[in-house]
Parts: sequence; structure tokens; C-alpha cells
Amino acid sequence: MKTIFITMLLALQMMHVATAQSKKTNLAPQAKTANGTVEGVVETSGVRAYKGIPFAAPPVGEFRWREPQPVKNWNGIRKTDKFGPRAMQNPVFGDMGFRSNGMSEDCLYLNVWTPAKSASEKLPVLVYFYGGGFVAGDGSEGRYDGESMATKGIVSLTVNYRLGVFGFYASEDLTKESPHHASGNYGYLDQAAALAWVKQNIAAFGGDPNRVTIAGESAGSLSVSALMASPLSMDLFSAAIGESGSVLGTLPPVPLAQAEQAGAKFNEQVGKKTLAEMRAISAEELLKATANAGVSRFLSAIDGYFFPEAPLKIFKAGKQSQVPLLAGWNSEEMNYRMILGKETPTLDNYTKAVQKLYGAEADKVLKEYSAASDAEVEQVATDLAGDRFIGFGTWKWIDIQSKTGGGKPVYRYLYGRPRPAMNAEMGNVSANLAGGVSKTTEPVAKAPLPKGAVHSAEIEYAMGNLSLNKVYAWTPEDHKVSATMQEYFANFVKTANPNGKGLPEWLPVKGDGDAHYMYLDVNSRLETEKHKGRYVLMDAMAAKD
Repeated sequence: MKTIFITMLLALQMMHVATAQSKKTNLAPQAKTANGTVEGVVETSGVRAYKGIPFAAPPVGEFRWREPQPVKNWNGIRKTDKFGPRAMQNPVFGDMGFRSNGMSEDCLYLNVWTPAKSASEKLPVLVYFYGGGFVAGDGSEGRYDGESMATKGIVSLTVNYRLGVFGFYASEDLTKESPHHASGNYGYLDQAAALAWVKQNIAAFGGDPNRVTIAGESAGSLSVSALMASPLSMDLFSAAIGESGSVLGTLPPVPLAQAEQAGAKFNEQVGKKTLAEMRAISAEELLKATANAGVSRFLSAIDGYFFPEAPLKIFKAGKQSQVPLLAGWNSEEMNYRMILGKETPTLDNYTKAVQKLYGAEADKVLKEYSAASDAEVEQVATDLAGDRFIGFGTWKWIDIQSKTGGGKPVYRYLYGRPRPAMNAEMGNVSANLAGGVSKTTEPVAKAPLPKGAVHSAEIEYAMGNLSLNKVYAWTPEDHKVSATMQEYFANFVKTANPNGKGLPEWLPVKGDGDAHYMYLDVNSRLETEKHKGRYVLMDAMAAKD
């Protein structure tokens, strides 16, 4: 009887221990930041996610069009289990799947996914900036989700930043008010502030503040190149990834005086004269005004603060961040119709279109982007359209970094995997020229599938997030491409070298013109540049502007 009693007692004790351990395991994870403790959630993968952590004070009221201000400390535990609001933006792209908690001018939040179980693991860190032309986008979009990368042993973050008029409006009054005698570039300053937050706080999430890779696509890629050029973000990251675009070719900053003049024109358009009046406009009214006819895009500025001089000048002088770079672009960044319009792709129509675009330089362009027959026109015009849009700027960044980047390795890719057909349940959806989709209640003629990889198509593949995009009918081949591309990116984040076991060898670009690049598709392979003359010509033409 005594033996039975002891056995029952031991069993009860074991049950109690197991229950206690279970409760401990299911406890929401916490991390202690410089501003206070945050509490996240444990995903089914075991990754710990903290969503909606403030990295700067809300940029509202007197803080509208100010450099990001410090976060106020909080007492107790702050729940960070849902995405913060997305930045103010008009619905301009059809392929953005937001999971954010609404839209607000109060938008400066970031999200952390970490596999670390303690603050002592010192894992590599990836900070990803979204695309969207600096007028749209959000860190909550599924394609940027950091959980998949976290399962690879990487602390992954997405970061919100101000957009459009909220992020890039400049004025003489703002310049006078600023302690740095600068205005505009608030979106870029947000990104730099987020990186400073990472430097200070990422160790609490098991990350290594000295092993931070910044990455982004389109406007996010432009942002990476801008952060490389700015002294404000120097030493805040150790490597960089750029997917389609750089400020050395696309949306470069304009002189501050020009940005201020654009701001003055916008003041007239909204009928306001003073900075106080501009700050008194509601965020909703201000956003609505930017959609009116005649309102131009708000461009970044060479403000003497974030950009002490033109980024191209900074890179030429080797004053940019001397870090390893992995960058590239897609095979169909823009459609041939951007060159030919509604005209049939024939040699004659192509020649006329190029002559109209380039005038006296047309013969040189036709030599580099040459087609021998009508059948070749569509591809050549697609190449030209893509290079004009974003390919050249990315090439320029890669080329100049390989020459002035202090000998740090530069890896180039060309992404060629076309997206598969859309799922039937998507209904009346048509693809846009730059990778987005448009939904309509009216029947639409199904456009032919793209022959190449359109702008933004690679994001889900690179981040391992095909399953979070329900638009497309992904195939085993798509998952194979994603596994390869994500492995290359993860290796680069960990070691500043994309190479790894079982992957085709990826050689870096050399500064003497030896331009190897990895062609990423079902059968990824190293290739040698065959069209360098195209980019040399575009470079020469850009220098004349």
C-alpha cells in the first residue's frame, strides 16, 4: 500500500512539473528595450514575433515634418502582438496585402521576428524596407514577412517610414526651423532612426548589433543605396541587399532649393501660406490633396544633412558605407509597351519609337539594343524599357560599388522566373505593367502571362513567402526557385557571401569590368555580362543630363 501511495505521489509531482513547464513554454515572450519591456507572440514555427514596436515618437502635430523624435519610455509591459498602423497613402498599387492596424500619420513602428530563445545568441540581423515608389507600402505586407527568414537563424525586421507628402515635403520654413538647416527626406530619416534603434536594442531579441544587413526592393532598394550614401547611417549596418533600383539612376535627390520650390507650389495648391497652417491640415485632407491633378511627386533632396552632397558624387569618391553588396534586377522590369505604346512590335515601329525617345542619340541606342528581325523586337524593347525604368540605376550602383567600395565583395544577379498563372478564384484580375494587379467587377480579357520576371516578382521567392501570396498558383518549380534564392540571401545575411553547400557557385563582380552575375531561375547558373555596352551608353547619356 505504501509503495502504491509513493508511486501516486511521484506521478502527481511529475504532472505538476509538466504543467508548470507547459505554462512556461506558452508564456508570451518578452524583451527589454531601452524604452521598456515588450511582449510578443510565439508563432507555430516557434519563431517569436513582436509586431508594432515604436522606434520613434508619433510624427504628428508639431512633429509633422520633423526629424524622428525619441520614443517616450513606458512602464509595465507593452503588448506588441499586432502590426502598427501603416503610413498615410493612397491606394495606388493593387498587389499590396496589408495586415496592419489601419492607416495613420502615427506610423513609425517596426516588427521583429526572432528564433532566439535568449538575449545572448548574437544572431545575424536582416532589416527589410518595403517598396512602393515612396508613396505606398507597409511592413505588414505578407511578402516581406520575417518568419521564414527567422527559421533560417536570422533576426528579421520590417520597418515603416513616412511616405509621399508626409515623408518628402520640403519648404523654406522647414529648412529655417530645422537645427540642421534641412528639410524633406523625413522618410529616409525614419529609416536611419530605425537602424539606430536596431543598434541599441536588437541584442535584447538575440540579434548581433554588429551584423546587420539592410535590404529592400524598388523604393526599398533605393533606400538601401541612400542609406549607404548617408553619413547618418554609417556604421549602423554591415552589409546591403538591393532588389531593383538605386538612387544613382532612379528618383535621385534634387537640390534642396528645387524641393523647397515644389513645396511652395503645393502650399499654393492647398491654399495655405504658413507652416502652422500646413501642420493644421488633417492627415486625411493632406493625403487627399496629393491626389489632385497637377500635384507632383515629392522628391528627396540634397539637404546637406541626410545627403551632404549628391549620392553619385559620394559613391564616386568612395565616401559611402564600405560594405559587401548583393544586388540585381528582374528580366522584365517594364513591358515593351512602354517603348512602343500601342504599336505592333516591328523593326520599323521600334526604330521610330527609339528615334522619338532619343533624337540624336537614337542610332547609338539602336546599336546596343539591336533587333535583327520583327521577332526580336519585343524582347529588345522589353530590355530597353526595363533598363530605362530601373535596370540601369541598379547596374550603376553595382558597378561603382565594385570600384570604390573598399574592395568589399559585390554580388550581382538577374532574376528570370516568370510568375505562374493566377488562381482561378482571383476572378477578374489583370496584371499591371510594373508587377501589381488590378481588380475589377467588370469582365476583363486575360492578358498573356509575362515572358519574364516582372517588377517586384522576386520578393516572395527571396523571403520564402510564396505561401503568403494567395494570388498565384505556385508550382513545385516556383518553390524550388524560392528555396535557392532564399538560401543565397540567408547565406549573405549570415556571412556576407551568398555561397553555400548545394548551390551553384556565385562569383563576385570585379572592378575591372569582369561582370559575372547569377541568373536566378529553375536552373540557376553563373553567367557573364553580354550587354555591358548598353549600360556604358546609358551612363554616358546620364552624364550629359
